[in-house]
Amino acid sequence: MPRLAAASLAGTAIEFYDFFVYGTAAALVLGPLFFPTFSPLTATLAAFGTFGVGFVARPLGSVLFGHLGDRRGRRPVLVISLLLTGASTVAVGCVPSYGAIGVTAPVLLLVLRFLQGLGLGGEWGGAVLLTAEHAPAGRRALWSSFPQMGPALGFILANGVMLALSVSLSDAEFARWGWRVPFWAAGAMALAGLWLRSSLTESPRFLEIDDHARVPLVEVVRHHGRMVLLTAGALAVGYAVFYAVTTWSLAYATDRLGVSRTVMLMCIMGAVLVKGALTPLMALCGDRYGRRTMCLTGCTACVLWMLPMVALLATGEPLLMFLAILGALLAFITMFAVIAAYLPELYEPRVRCTGAAVGYNLGGVLGGALTPIVATALAERGGRVPWGVGVYLTGIALVSLVCFALLPETRPVPVPAVEPVTG
Repeated sequence: MPRLAAASLAGTAIEFYDFFVYGTAAALVLGPLFFPTFSPLTATLAAFGTFGVGFVARPLGSVLFGHLGDRRGRRPVLVISLLLTGASTVAVGCVPSYGAIGVTAPVLLLVLRFLQGLGLGGEWGGAVLLTAEHAPAGRRALWSSFPQMGPALGFILANGVMLALSVSLSDAEFARWGWRVPFWAAGAMALAGLWLRSSLTESPRFLEIDDHARVPLVEVVRHHGRMVLLTAGALAVGYAVFYAVTTWSLAYATDRLGVSRTVMLMCIMGAVLVKGALTPLMALCGDRYGRRTMCLTGCTACVLWMLPMVALLATGEPLLMFLAILGALLAFITMFAVIAAYLPELYEPRVRCTGAAVGYNLGGVLGGALTPIVATALAERGGRVPWGVGVYLTGIALVSLVCFALLPETRPVPVPAVEPVTG
């Protein structure tokens, strides 16, 4: 289990690095480079629009790779999805700006972002299922939390590279070529991830299946459609909160409040680091108290924290902004630390890869694709404190709370010990 968990963690970290480095670049530099004819606000919205395309592609990736995972095994999904995401990320770093090739530049950006999302849509399902289906029932949430730490590690890597370049380069150098370096680095990371995953064994639960689903998506829609919709609605709050504090807040603080790029990146990275470190602890609580209980607790915390969060962000004070982001991410990880165990347990093994991945990535569309765009527009129309953003996030949290309340608990019930028969 430790070797398997480490390989899953490394793989998800690499793929989420690819996904997050685009979000950071969109907040900092892609607008002026690829949409120079727009106003600064419109250029930022357009850059976040290309960011959102990745979320639209993720459910399609979950269908494509979920079919492969349910028909051919979880292991092939991990290899193909990693290759696709890595190659498209490197290619983003090679796209000339609008000034060099005109409108072709943002079109290429859209296509490559779509391919990124397609690969990531397959990655999550394969990684968490391979870990969850190997893990003992009583510690399934704990072992499944290792792939869930991958997003935190990938985010720190992506923003750490961006931060180092931001500090060491002038604004002109960063805009000219510095922002491309993190995308090029994705190629080396993808090769390292492929090497780590080359020795993984197939899931024992998959090998036990005698009658594989002929068309997994059809079975999921027919027999588990309500479950998919509920899980998508439930997970929307996690995506909305995470991308509000890691992508929108970066653009808001640097553009509207005049906070330096370096200070804001450090605030976000510090909060994400704490979130990642606490993931196993929250997962252990999920094994002890139940998956649904943890999700309801975290979602309730999101409902209560969103308005205080935007008030703290609007101060422009680094410490208060850090506390705002940290509070939101702690509520987030209370839910998402157990999701890797929770979602697979909601579906039967023959369609588990498709069902869990589609529900997870549809939640990304509902909560993550539009949040940076909507939040940017709401903040622009409001005063110094963007209360509209807080109300928007609170509304999503309330919808997710209802969805979590309608989902069943899945924590395995311990089997009592059997007294030996003597006589």
